[in-house]
Amino acid sequence: MIALTMRSGRSLVHVCLRTMPMCSSTTPGKYISSKTWEHTRKRKKPSGAGQRILSDAREVFEFNAWDHVQWDAEQEQAAQAAVEQNSTVKMSEDQRERFQSDAPKFWDSFYGIHDNRFFKDRHWLFTEFPELAPMAAGEQSLPRSIFELGCGVGNTILPILQYSCESQLKVYGCDFSERAIEILRSQPQFDGKRCEVFVMDATEERWQVPFEADSQDIIVMIFVLSAIEPSKMQRVLENCYRFLKPGGLLVFRDYGRYDLAQLRFKSGKCLEDNFYVRGDGTMVYFFTEQELRDMFTKVGLVEEQLIVDRRLQVNRGRCLKMYRVWIQTKFRKPL
Repeated sequence: MIALTMRSGRSLVHVCLRTMPMCSSTTPGKYISSKTWEHTRKRKKPSGAGQRILSDAREVFEFNAWDHVQWDAEQEQAAQAAVEQNSTVKMSEDQRERFQSDAPKFWDSFYGIHDNRFFKDRHWLFTEFPELAPMAAGEQSLPRSIFELGCGVGNTILPILQYSCESQLKVYGCDFSERAIEILRSQPQFDGKRCEVFVMDATEERWQVPFEADSQDIIVMIFVLSAIEPSKMQRVLENCYRFLKPGGLLVFRDYGRYDLAQLRFKSGKCLEDNFYVRGDGTMVYFFTEQELRDMFTKVGLVEEQLIVDRRLQVNRGRCLKMYRVWIQTKFRKPL
């Protein structure tokens, strides 16, 4: 293992990376041509079943991403050490209270700066979660209701509206950033006849929503639970269960433990174990597989999928390897 200090935006970050061979572009005569994976070069983001597997380390810089990367004990220990180092010093109780109580203000500020330019529309949704894809031609007249929790500026909602011709599709979305909702409503793809979005704090004990309990076919949570104070996460899932119809599905994707984003945090940014505050004041938690299984099943949901997506992303220009960890789940409400 080696430790690299590299620049990310305006701040220096310390990242532990595996010792790597020289990049093919910097090693004359040693370019490895990988015919095995050439057909995947133009692929979209793979689903949990992505099959571009790195079997020869010499080929690592031929593509910008590899699927299902296995960590060895040395790499796991290095990640644990990095987290121990950046989480030893915790923020004070006053600081924690400020970041948690002012969370909507920090997200309003975030969207005020970035508008709709920061996150890209998630067209990969339909490979990761085919349940969100447009219904087949013979089923487009069937009623369907989808609710996204933490919809932001519509990076999930807008692709659903854009590609679906379902006459009885109803999409709902909420976010606790008023600015995000304003931006979403202003987008040309937004369809007020089929979509209703509103401001709501998902950590409230009782949700004020424009639909009844047991009414939603699908609830979507993508990189949203991680932004919530850990002590309030269970309450959020209890409300999700309440509004899902029997047989309804909750789809989820979020940060996994030891993701590169977690290893990049400096000391003094930790609110509590595995829960940090970013430079812009927004918060983020990094989950384990078992934590999520326990929380979801505790409210009565039944597991259908739980994938730890370990992916190796490559900066071929700088010969850097970056290890990402996400967790993707599907849990269903019993009939």
